[in-house]
Amino acid sequence: MKLRVFAIAVFAAFGGLTLTVQADAQGVIVPIICDVRPCRPRPIPRPLPNVLPVKLIQIDTKIEGQAATTHVEQVFRNDTPYTLEGTYFFPIPENASITGFAIWENGKKLTGEIRSREEARRIYDEIVRRQRDPGLLEYAGKDLFQASIFPIPPNSDKKLELTYSQVLKAESGTVGYRYPLGTGRNLWRQMTGQTDSVRPKAPQTFGTVAGRVQITGKAGLRNVYSPSHSIDVKNNSERSVTVSFETRGNDNDFQLFYGLSNDDLGLSLLTYREPGKDGYFLLTLSPDAKARDTEIVNKDVVFVLDTSGSMADEGKMEKARSALLFGIRSLRDGDRFNVIGFAGEERLMESKMISADAAGRSRGEEFVSKLRASGGTNINDALLASVGQFDQAERPKMLVFMTDGLPTVGETNVEKIISNLKGAQKTALRIFPFGFGYDVNTTLLDRVGAENSGISDYVQPKEDLEVKVSNFFARVSSPVLSGIELDMGGAETELTYPKRPSDIFRGMQLVLVGRYKNSADLRNISVTLRGNAGKEIRRFTFDGLEFPLRNEENDFLPRIWASRRVGWLMEQIRLNGETRELKDEVVELGTRYGIVTPYTSYLATDGTVANTTDTARLQVFARAAPAKMAERSGAGAVQMSVQQNSMQMNSSIAENEKKDLRERVLVDNSMQNQFIANKNFVNRSNVWVDSDYNASTKLPEITVKFASDEYFKLASSNGDLAKFLSLGEEVVLVWEGKVYRVTK
Repeated sequence: MKLRVFAIAVFAAFGGLTLTVQADAQGVIVPIICDVRPCRPRPIPRPLPNVLPVKLIQIDTKIEGQAATTHVEQVFRNDTPYTLEGTYFFPIPENASITGFAIWENGKKLTGEIRSREEARRIYDEIVRRQRDPGLLEYAGKDLFQASIFPIPPNSDKKLELTYSQVLKAESGTVGYRYPLGTGRNLWRQMTGQTDSVRPKAPQTFGTVAGRVQITGKAGLRNVYSPSHSIDVKNNSERSVTVSFETRGNDNDFQLFYGLSNDDLGLSLLTYREPGKDGYFLLTLSPDAKARDTEIVNKDVVFVLDTSGSMADEGKMEKARSALLFGIRSLRDGDRFNVIGFAGEERLMESKMISADAAGRSRGEEFVSKLRASGGTNINDALLASVGQFDQAERPKMLVFMTDGLPTVGETNVEKIISNLKGAQKTALRIFPFGFGYDVNTTLLDRVGAENSGISDYVQPKEDLEVKVSNFFARVSSPVLSGIELDMGGAETELTYPKRPSDIFRGMQLVLVGRYKNSADLRNISVTLRGNAGKEIRRFTFDGLEFPLRNEENDFLPRIWASRRVGWLMEQIRLNGETRELKDEVVELGTRYGIVTPYTSYLATDGTVANTTDTARLQVFARAAPAKMAERSGAGAVQMSVQQNSMQMNSSIAENEKKDLRERVLVDNSMQNQFIANKNFVNRSNVWVDSDYNASTKLPEITVKFASDEYFKLASSNGDLAKFLSLGEEVVLVWEGKVYRVTK
């Protein structure tokens, strides 16, 4: 059988669909029904699959400075017993050009031919109008590549390769790269039960999506960051890194950002702002990855370990001892430290801190090796003894407090313990509490961390205590700057998280997320950072930054900011009690941005976490939430603390696929919820309803019938509407002061 390939490169608007779609989408193959084009003599399945499953996507990108070349291999699967014909769609990122396209058939690589855009327009228009598949609206744009493919043999794979090149844009010195993975999800996520007798609406299945991006810069590479995926970054040299990722369930577009700088400290800035609204920013700081040892600041550390009898259970003592030994061995010669074990009473390694030279570390190892589990848990006296170790020396000060139990000896009242701790402190320090297991007082540990410029963390029974605590010690072993202060250069910023910036460590990034509300464009401004490097005060100035009145490129930023804000609000509720103002803001942000909260979320029947905007259900959640928020110990309390802390540090719109559902930060896209371009939609009886919709506001409404002439006219009148209309045949959308209601 001879393979016929018609590749149509479309770089102009379609005749009936002059859309401008910013979001990109991965390549898909949509099977063509016989009466869409001249029928060829072959079996026609009924019903026809709406799209072919994606078995594998392999992305290989090389970036030199800002010039990127992307090669992608996609393997599709035809699981039907029929020979199919299909149309391959691949929207190309802005300013990109295709340099290669090939289809594999029986192990042979066949190159496609270029055909006219008129044929592409006719095929596309017919599919949208006649097959009632609004997901295709996302594929209408000025940079679309199409290929008509025949045959697609039964029960076989179809491999396609595509290569394109582009020059990447830079915003405030930060270069951004995007690979289209996510937008086309609406092709295979139409609801079941719709009245389409020809094409089923079953979800498309995904195989592995893997990518590798090699970046070579003309200056040092800094602040390599992805808001969309969990990435592994390998530093090949100061000017070369390799980024890799692999996923099966993440359908977001892959986004990657990096800065170029030869300075000791690099800053990257991303902004987002819709006209007439407050803006959002994400600011990333990182030191030179190869900062010299002479630039590392000497620090004071006190390690405090619970040695009560319960630490003998499940090997906790042995694992904690190993983690503590790792922490001691990671100290530098110029550091000072002490170790305190506590049960019913505290036991100090030394009466005051000692030098972390070879002899000091050896002394620490000897002391830790002799710690044994027995007795009760006197948290109050252990805290007082540990803070008394710190003096006024100008160096970073850290207290690492590890316990597996509730206070049972001495003072046990949480408020009095917190008050005693405040009264005993002679100098500012950061406290990092670790709770082992579920039998801990999360209120106490969370407050000790939050009120002392640190953050609590928990090691749950399913986690490896030694690995988790050792990883923390590795992260904080090499401070470069402490006491960070930022001058935002005239930008009116607010509600920035974390509230107090942490110290900056070698090999780590500091990420600040906040809002800005300046009334004019701020172009080419300077941000100044001040920090302490031991006794020396260092200042850094970063020029050429922008806080614009309008920038809709980074629409993930409001959701990241909202997750941090909700994490802070939940912490305030749990520590200080629920108020109507705090609860209402959690509900508003949770429903608007698809954030998991006790007030808005539930476990759906398909196993995903979903949000609701239904008033009756929200009232039920509101009655049940206070009891959950008031839990102080146990599995539920620990998981809620883990969730709120994850929110406060969140920098991603993608969830860890292995994370417990009860600890999720964001609601995944599912049959119940879809988050598209900074809007959250909830499925109500097969109607996708914008979370901004409120019938009581009495906004003017415009009703259009799906696939009518008015429908396509609406889509073509404003390109941004296409990605929302692609959700399904019935959509309620709030847009520019009006309600648009799409009906069957």
